[in-house]
Amino acid sequence: MSKSPSYISRKAFRLRKEMSIGFYLSDFLFRKILRQNSGTSWAVHHTATIHCPQNIVRGKNVYPGDSPGVYIDATNGVKIGDYTNLGPNVGIISSNHDFIDNDLASLDPPIEIGNFCWMGMGAVILPGIKLGDFTIVGANAVVTKSFPEGYCVIAGNPARLIKYLNKTECETFAKSKK
Repeated sequence: MSKSPSYISRKAFRLRKEMSIGFYLSDFLFRKILRQNSGTSWAVHHTATIHCPQNIVRGKNVYPGDSPGVYIDATNGVKIGDYTNLGPNVGIISSNHDFIDNDLASLDPPIEIGNFCWMGMGAVILPGIKLGDFTIVGANAVVTKSFPEGYCVIAGNPARLIKYLNKTECETFAKSKK
């Protein structure tokens, strides 16, 4: 069984099969030539903005900024666990401005997002937040407090617990990905 040229070139250049070649061409133009988000070591959508990418620790199969309109300020650090996805227009903001001198950034703990999480379209994660494994953040939610136990769906402004997920089902699924 021979491999197609497309398969071989995608493998050679480490291109994800779910992303179009156009995505990678656009990434090359904006990130490599125009130097937008040039500090990222992974492909990002040309409408995404990533500040301080060197402060982002990302897990397996995690590509923050591959959805349109994503905004990440990783000034104080952002850790994103394995297989976590960010929807379009998600904001992850690890620092705030000083209340008196807005030229200064606050010193907050880093944001920590667990494994197998999903941030719905337009969700905003604020400084110092910790989200446990299998936390689903609903569209347009504003996460102002941590949900470190995970295995839940949160939504609203401010985000609140909507329901718990079946932990056994989640862990079985996680084992199938390892």
